[in-house]
Amino acid sequence: MSTVSSLPAPRLAAAPSGVPRLRHLGPNWYATVMGTAIVASAGAALPGRALPRTALEAVWALAAVALVALLAARAGHWARHRDQAARHLADPAVAPFYGCLAMALLAVGGATLSVGAGVVGERAAVAADAVLWTAGTVTGLVAAAGIPYLMVTRHRVAVGTASPVWLLPVVAPMVSAALGPALIAHLPAGQAREGMLLACYALFGLSLLMTLVILPVVFSRLVHHGPLPLALTPTLFLVLGPLGQSTTAVNNLADAAPGAIGGPYPAAMTAFAVLYGVPVMGFALLWLAFATAMTVRAARSGMGFAMTWWAFTFPIGTCVTGAAGLARHTGLHALTWLAVALYAVLVAAWAVAAARTLAGLVSGRLLAAPAPAPAAPASTTARTR
Repeated sequence: MSTVSSLPAPRLAAAPSGVPRLRHLGPNWYATVMGTAIVASAGAALPGRALPRTALEAVWALAAVALVALLAARAGHWARHRDQAARHLADPAVAPFYGCLAMALLAVGGATLSVGAGVVGERAAVAADAVLWTAGTVTGLVAAAGIPYLMVTRHRVAVGTASPVWLLPVVAPMVSAALGPALIAHLPAGQAREGMLLACYALFGLSLLMTLVILPVVFSRLVHHGPLPLALTPTLFLVLGPLGQSTTAVNNLADAAPGAIGGPYPAAMTAFAVLYGVPVMGFALLWLAFATAMTVRAARSGMGFAMTWWAFTFPIGTCVTGAAGLARHTGLHALTWLAVALYAVLVAAWAVAAARTLAGLVSGRLLAAPAPAPAAPASTTARTR
């Protein structure tokens, strides 16, 4: 099965009337929810909270509605097009996007507590976040373990086909680690809070170490086999996800530590947040420059719109929250301005991706059957045994 047949790409056939629109709705569509929710939560995390609350609440509401609609649509996809859903899991280019389901649940849950509480009330926001965080964490752990298992046992992955998309399943637990601390204060004091704090650190370590396994393989593929295909070039921004989200996680965990654990640990966790976060943010900025240069190169070569453009949103949003966390703990104004500048980039990227996606939905192009493509390489087919 071709990679192009599973992911929305610039070259799409027109959707003839009567074609079931849900058939080609893949798990990558959850990126639209992630990218929208992070606009709200990152805006709330900015130092000074200078943005209009009503604007952030409107974006949060849009993300929540999009999540409900997409969950219903994907349920319909599994009910009516089970054969296509099975092909998605069997395709190593598409299966990693199941990590987006977990992150969409987590992102909307976190935004509900940080932004939506003013609309639905704190009690309802806490309950919604607890449910979505639990569901997203369980789903993320299943994806983090299950997708690599499928890649080893069922998928046929050729040498030189590594992609930043491989990071999606393993970064989901890092999102849990970053958003879980907000719930700690709402748990009973004692074992519950300490257990949640340390569980989030475990999720942090799980995701970080898996990222350190995958990222060198991705960079090796770029060095030895050249740039990614044009439509996949935006996925280079996915590398920012574990970098920004891990920085966010350690800073949020440091904030939650004083009420959850005693002894010397809160002070040590605050120190670790800065000593870990600053170097990682430095690397994130280097990768941002690299990914931007590669994207400009691809645009000059004719890169058109694809759903991969949503990779410009959530990963940059995690760098906003990471920089904001570092600004909180260091008091450095440069980090505040970095967070604000990255947020401006995030909003611009979200506006473009959202507008192009809406236009593609209205025209039917994004849900149409892909145009015929050349035979797929061996790396995009699944093993039959």
